[in-house]
Amino acid sequence: MIDGMHSFLLIAVVSLVTMGIRFLPFVVFRKKTPKWILYMGKVLPFAIMGMLVVYTLKNVTPLKGNHGIPELLGVLFVVLLHKWKHNTLLSIVGGTILYMLLIQVVF
Repeated sequence: MIDGMHSFLLIAVVSLVTMGIRFLPFVVFRKKTPKWILYMGKVLPFAIMGMLVVYTLKNVTPLKGNHGIPELLGVLFVVLLHKWKHNTLLSIVGGTILYMLLIQVVF
């Protein structure tokens, strides 16, 4: 019974902290959101995507075997799909599926 109560309390505390973090900006910036936060909201998504691309491609060695080809095709597919459909989720899922197919089936 103690394990069940411990799990319940753990979930309750995690839920309260998560809700508090989500609601805190609405409480703090009730009247007007500062300009620097609006700026960060516009700039950070692009910075995060750039960091993800660098992190994804950091260990690719294009001069060794076929390494680099699936990654390059995956990146090109994501760019083309996003330019065509303008849907971030579709681009990420499509690129991931293509990359996995290339790794598992082709290479």
